[in-house]
Amino acid sequence: QVQLVESGGGLVQAGGSLRLSCAASGRTFSNYAMGWFRQAPGKEREFVAVMRWNGNTLYADSVRGRFTISRDNAKNTVYLQMNSLRPEDTAVYYCAASSTVSTSVHVYGYWGRGTQVTVSS
Repeated sequence: QVQLVESGGGLVQAGGSLRLSCAASGRTFSNYAMGWFRQAPGKEREFVAVMRWNGNTLYADSVRGRFTISRDNAKNTVYLQMNSLRPEDTAVYYCAASSTVSTSVHVYGYWGRGTQVTVSS
């Protein structure tokens, strides 16, 4: 029902900024909660941020104050603005959609293929 495509990843120096985009398509995708997750080498995929259609947001403690999630339903796009990037932010970043709001990987039924973010020191 929903297809997601991430973009905007790349290489950035520590302290820099990057904005990720996730373009969504589907019959009712605007009714889904949209989340960002990331997975670093050797680690489990972890929650980063989520936004409901009404604008309510949640952030992981590790990114709160540095990352901002936003959503533009008219453009069928969700964004993740990442500031003050650190080497530990290096990971593949995925956007995901869920019919319910959650920080758990397991409840998200739709995933993009990911975009690589590399932060150098």
